Amino acid sequence: MSTLSIIGTPIGNLEDITLRALKVLGSSDLVLCEDTRMTKRLFDRHGISVPTKSYHMHSKLSRVDEIITLLKAGKNIALVSDAGTPGISDPGSELVSRIRKECITEISAGELKIEAIPGPSALTSALSIAGVPCADFTFLGFLPHKKGRETLFKEITASERTMVFYESPHRILKTLDSLVEHLDTAKKVTVCRELTKIFEEVVAGSAQEVKAYFETHTDKVRGEFVVIVSRE
Repeated sequence: MSTLSIIGTPIGNLEDITLRALKVLGSSDLVLCEDTRMTKRLFDRHGISVPTKSYHMHSKLSRVDEIITLLKAGKNIALVSDAGTPGISDPGSELVSRIRKECITEISAGELKIEAIPGPSALTSALSIAGVPCADFTFLGFLPHKKGRETLFKEITASERTMVFYESPHRILKTLDSLVEHLDTAKKVTVCRELTKIFEEVVAGSAQEVKAYFETHTDKVRGEFVVIVSRE
């Protein structure tokens, strides 16, 4: 039986990986990477030497065909992203969807298995340290740059649920501007940055307060951001 393993990898600290993930990575015939250079850092840290190949949002359809051919030939393949769990705001979900459609016969016959190897996620890591209501929340991924962006901010404002999304350092100040414009004073904004890294930080307050913090501390406008909007 061949296996496609979807493996969660560290979001910062290279020690944050499970024993099972290391075992599966080390025994795979091929590891698909968002960026092979990033994965090499992880492999070097843990003494893994396995062939890698890039698979990312710009990969051609022929790469998917190649992967399916290898799986049907009995190869064990692992999929990792640069950080966190594949399929969460990256093209991994498209690959899994295509394989489930085109290999339905092999999966039904028990000749191919798609398995989850759980690991880090910036989403759950941020919620765990934010101290906000999270029994019921909505994850929005990365907000669109243009089309639908205004509609989403209105949805965030109106929602009674905790709302969570990712943002890049290039757009975080613009996003905070939009939150200042749309949110009422009853809403709390929590920004988590550099999760699991040396400079991990949580900044919370009103939209205006959080915006003012990053405008004052421009050296902090770097890294990856998780933004959480909740009731106080």
